[in-house]
Amino acid sequence: MGEKSRQWLERARKRIPGGVNSPVRAFGAVGGEPPFISHASGARLCDVDGRAYIDYVGSWGPLILGHAHPEVVAAVETATRRGTSFGAPTPLEVELAEGVNAAFPSIEKVRLVNSGTEATMSVSRVVRAATERKLIVKFEGGYHGHVDALLARAGSGLATFNLPDSAGVPEEFVRFTRTLPYNDRMAVEKLFAARGREIAAVIVEPVAGNMGCILPVPGFLETLRQQTQKYGALLIFDEVITGFRVAYGGAQERFEVLADMTTLGKVIGGGLPVGAYGGRGRLMDLVAPAGPVYQAGTLSGNPLAVSAGLAALRALKQPGTYEKLEALGAKLGDGLAQAAEQAGVPAQVNRCGSMLTVFFSRKPVTDYASAKRCDTEKFARFHRALLEREVYWPASQFEAAFLSLAHTDEDIEHTLEAARAAFAEIK
Repeated sequence: MGEKSRQWLERARKRIPGGVNSPVRAFGAVGGEPPFISHASGARLCDVDGRAYIDYVGSWGPLILGHAHPEVVAAVETATRRGTSFGAPTPLEVELAEGVNAAFPSIEKVRLVNSGTEATMSVSRVVRAATERKLIVKFEGGYHGHVDALLARAGSGLATFNLPDSAGVPEEFVRFTRTLPYNDRMAVEKLFAARGREIAAVIVEPVAGNMGCILPVPGFLETLRQQTQKYGALLIFDEVITGFRVAYGGAQERFEVLADMTTLGKVIGGGLPVGAYGGRGRLMDLVAPAGPVYQAGTLSGNPLAVSAGLAALRALKQPGTYEKLEALGAKLGDGLAQAAEQAGVPAQVNRCGSMLTVFFSRKPVTDYASAKRCDTEKFARFHRALLEREVYWPASQFEAAFLSLAHTDEDIEHTLEAARAAFAEIK
C-alpha cells in the first residue's frame, strides 16, 4: 500500500465505519490495506500513489465495456447538461424499459429503482401479494442485497426457522425465509412436497456470484421452474450479476429457463447506481399506482443512470460482443487452471462466460458448503501476490472476478504471468 493510500485510509477510519463504504473494500479477508483509487480507464485502475492495475473487479460486474467507456461518458455528459434529477417521468425511462424487455422477453413490464437491494426487497413484496403466501425460499451463499428477510442462513433442519446473518435483524424478520443448499434438486423437491402450498416464491442467483462463481448443475434451474409451476409459486431470478453479463439476455437466455420475476442491477445504468425488477404484466400491475403494492423512489429512473444504461446496452448489442467475452474468459480461465496445475497448487477454476473464480480446493466447488471448505489463507496470499504485480483481483475467495471488453490479450498474458509467480510463491 502506498503512502498516499495509507493517509487516505487513516482519514477515512475517523469518519467512515472501518474506513470503507462497503465491507469487502477493507481487504479484511485477504489482509493488507486497500489502495485508494483516483481514476480508471478501460481495463485499468489507477491509485492515488500512481500505480496502475489490471482490474478484474469492474465495480463488481457491471462494467462490461470497461471503465469510462467513451459512449457512456458522452451520454452522461449530455444528460448532465439537461438536468441531473427531475422526480418526474422522462422519455429515457420508457426507452430503457423497452430495451430491457427486448433483451428479456419474460420482463413484460419493469420498475426502475436505485440498487439491486431495493429491487429484491420490492420483488419480495410483489410475489407475496400475488400469491397471498408468506414463505420465500433462497439458497445458501446466495446474496440478494442487504434485505433483512434475505440475510438468513439455513437452520438445523429443512423446516426449521432460519437465523439472521447480521446483527440488528430480529429472528422474526426471517421466520418466513427458508434456505436450501444451492444445486440440491432433492432438497427443493422435498421442501415443496412438504410446504409447497405455503411458498410464495423461490429466489436464486442462476449463476451464483456471491460465493464465488458457481454454475447450476444440469437440471437444477429446470427443477426450480417445474416445482414452482406445480405448486403455484413464483420463480425469481436475481440477475443483478448475470443480466447482460453471461449473455445479452442474461442467464435466462444462456440456460433457456424463464423466470416469472427478474431483478437487474448496475449494468443497466452503465455502472451508475440503478436497479430494476420486472416480470409478467399481470404481476407488475400489482405495483402502485397501478395496484396495491407500494414502492416509490425520488431518484428511480434518474436521467444520468438511464442515459448511461442506454448507451451501454447499445454497445453490448454490437455483433461479436459475447463471442469476444467468451474467448477472453476461456483464455484467462484455462490459463489460470494450467498455471495452478503446473505449480502443483490444488485449485478449481469455475467460469461462466466472462465471470470466474479460482477456488483453492482439491475437489469441485458446486455449492456454498464446498466453497467454504476452500483454503482461504492460500487465496489471501494469492491475492496479495497478484496485487504486488499490479493485478487487481476481488478481495474475497467468495466473490467472482469479471472481464470486460476493454481487456486485451496482452492484459491476460500479464495476468497469467503474475498468476504463475503467485502460485509458485504459495504452493
